[in-house]
Amino acid sequence: MSEPSRRQRRQTLTDKMVEGLPKQRNRYFEVDPEQRGHYVRVMPEGSNVFVCVARDPYGKQVWHTIGSADVLKIEEAREQARKAIRRIKAGSTPTEPLPVKPDNFKAVAESWLHRHVKKEKLRTRAEIERVLTKYVLPHWKNKDFIKINRSDITSLLDYVEDHHGRRQADVVLTNVRSIANWFAIRNDDYISPITRRMRRSGKQGKRARILDDDELRRVWKQAESNGSFGALIRMLLLTGQRRGAVLRMRWSDISTDHVWEIPTEEREKGNAGLLQLSQAALSIIVKQPRLHGNPYVFAASRGDGALNGFSKAKLAFDKACGVTGWTLHDLRRCSRSLMARAGVRPDIAERVLGHAIPGVEGVYDRHSYFDEKANALERLAGLIETIVDPSAGNNVRPLRRQPAEG
Repeated sequence: MSEPSRRQRRQTLTDKMVEGLPKQRNRYFEVDPEQRGHYVRVMPEGSNVFVCVARDPYGKQVWHTIGSADVLKIEEAREQARKAIRRIKAGSTPTEPLPVKPDNFKAVAESWLHRHVKKEKLRTRAEIERVLTKYVLPHWKNKDFIKINRSDITSLLDYVEDHHGRRQADVVLTNVRSIANWFAIRNDDYISPITRRMRRSGKQGKRARILDDDELRRVWKQAESNGSFGALIRMLLLTGQRRGAVLRMRWSDISTDHVWEIPTEEREKGNAGLLQLSQAALSIIVKQPRLHGNPYVFAASRGDGALNGFSKAKLAFDKACGVTGWTLHDLRRCSRSLMARAGVRPDIAERVLGHAIPGVEGVYDRHSYFDEKANALERLAGLIETIVDPSAGNNVRPLRRQPAEG
């Protein structure tokens, strides 16, 4: 009579029995009589664990941990064991793989910066990172990238346009479009939600905006009392150089005889090289404070970097001088137009700006034109002086304003 009773006791395994399995020095497995291949793994310490085992179609034994007996009831464990054993015998994984969590916008943007922007050594990297950090990440940082749709993009552009202007909204769109296109190339099912006509400034033609004489006078007068930002504006007008080149100007780049050597950046098409600075430009440079540990002429007030954060400064500057609708880059076009007005030869003016000279002349003419460029900058400074202070000269022809296209 004792044998049937023992078999009867082994026909089931309850939650209470699982909890009461005795601990031993070494781990051991307690068979579940109701489910072939299902066991309770009893550890010397800690919780008991439900496991199962089966052989795949190639005869390999596959063990699978189901879960802790503190969490699962034995009936739940048996059901999971049945499903896992069926999948193993069919040659599949014991459980359905969890769906891959989509990358959020921040993760995709960081990957794009690393694999595209940094790899391609884009000269606009700092500006791209600034735009993403200031205008995009605060809104989309944790948003699933693949779930960003047209309405999300429209809402973001609306916000940027309302608070920072249409031009900045278009800059944001350009960066987001680049990220989306890059992501689409690397993913089979993704389609960029960005469509045509999402720009806020309409069709973009080449800008033609320059400052007329009255605007130049008001901008210059305001710049004279506008600290480092005003000094930067005047230097842009007096040299015709790109904003980045002037901001990267270091004290060590200016020789004792006042020659500015403009370093060539990676991927840069070209620059003016060596420029003999005009006396007007030098008078601005010498007034800039030398900050300890900061190598830049136009230095940031904190840290060891160059001057930055122009958005608010530019808005306040425009309001103070009453001239709007112009950008810092427009000053480069203005300088080029003023050089033409001052009688500077077109090819010399182009060399001052650092533009490549096309055709045979650009290939074979290796002359530095150092003196010619120095003369051009002095002429430019003289013309600006007579415009700002009409009493300094009486032969200045008015410069007519050219509106921006598009």
